[in-house]
Amino acid sequence: MAHSPHTSPSPRVIRAPARLSGRIRVPGDKSISHRSLMLSALAVGESRIEGLLEGEDVLATAAAMRAMGATIARGDDAVWRVQGVGVGGLLQPAQALDMGNSGTSTRLLMGLVASHAVSATFVGDASLSGRPMGRVITPLARMGADITSSPGGRLPLTVRGLVPSVPIDYELPVASAQVKSAVLLAALNTPGITRVIEPVPTRDHSERMLAGFGARLTVEQGPRGRVIALEGEAELRPQSITVPGDPSSAAFWMVAASVVPGSDVVIENVGLNPTRAGLVTALRMMGADIAELAPRTVGGEPVADLRVRHAALSGIEVPPDLAPSMIDEYPVLFVAAAFAAGATVARGAEELRVKESDRIAAMRVALEANGVTTVEHEDGLTVHGNGGDKIAGGATVATQLDHRIAMSMTIAALHARDSITLDDASPVATSYPAFYQQLAELSGETA
Repeated sequence: MAHSPHTSPSPRVIRAPARLSGRIRVPGDKSISHRSLMLSALAVGESRIEGLLEGEDVLATAAAMRAMGATIARGDDAVWRVQGVGVGGLLQPAQALDMGNSGTSTRLLMGLVASHAVSATFVGDASLSGRPMGRVITPLARMGADITSSPGGRLPLTVRGLVPSVPIDYELPVASAQVKSAVLLAALNTPGITRVIEPVPTRDHSERMLAGFGARLTVEQGPRGRVIALEGEAELRPQSITVPGDPSSAAFWMVAASVVPGSDVVIENVGLNPTRAGLVTALRMMGADIAELAPRTVGGEPVADLRVRHAALSGIEVPPDLAPSMIDEYPVLFVAAAFAAGATVARGAEELRVKESDRIAAMRVALEANGVTTVEHEDGLTVHGNGGDKIAGGATVATQLDHRIAMSMTIAALHARDSITLDDASPVATSYPAFYQQLAELSGETA
């Protein structure tokens, strides 16, 4: 199996703790972290970012924006300061932009480059180089960018931007916040009005943050869905941003506290944007005990501390319309389902097949190897739960260079009779460097 060039495989054995208790703060939201760096780099003046997720994916975005002229530095106070170049001011990067494992960085930066007078080559690790970029290439080519890719619309690929680029009306053929965001970022330096029509709503961090930076943007409901219109040649104003905690990272602790008997965990500062909070809804439908403490608004985003206590879960049919608001949480939802009473049917998530791994197949194989009965569908899984007993465990899981598979199966191991071994836990660093340290704290152990 190919491994990331940055790390050699790092196997890890996970054993079940007695219970989980304590308070933790999860890393900053990954989606918001990427966008805050990009938009700060396009503003004129200095922006400050607190709570930035300092995982490998976000650092790849920071490195790319530096390569195109922005000054980005992390202070001793953990505040990141960005001196932007202004919309239209991106410089020609001296070498290829290494995206590592980050699909978000790649797709969004392709949009940025498409309307600037620069040419950028994007490269990535083995996993990212296998992921299709065609859905972004299509609209950006319509705006005038010249894009040459490896076979199948894959990396390495080169984007040669066009100035002035061409405003378009683009109806998303598949629900994707990354494609929407790529088009909106290209629209920033495009004269006229570019519209994205979104038949199914996806996470709206780009719209919220673009408006916060001063872009002229409207969101209206039309006959075919949400219409996001952005007036180009924007002037972005620098901002002070506090990044809320990532709901996709909080998801692992929500499920862990729900399934490990005796657990009582508070997860601080979790972003609860409704376009991202589907897992909270689904877990509550299953009977999870999740309380929102101190709800507040931070930088236009709803935030609360979540207290999660062990609860008996029941299998449900997950409403397919929740899928866009929890697409990254399906792997750990499958884990919750393994400990529920009865079957959980989780479908409407074909998008999972083109993530860092084929997450549907990877989770089926991992769960079944550890004693969980599942049925694989084209667009999800049916998981037959055991009513809250420990699963068998005992197997080695192939994490497939995918951080969410690694973390999800870590959570499964927390209520297993025999320890579960991950063949490689190193991908966790892409999104959650402190994950295992925090697990040790909640377990009352030392890492």
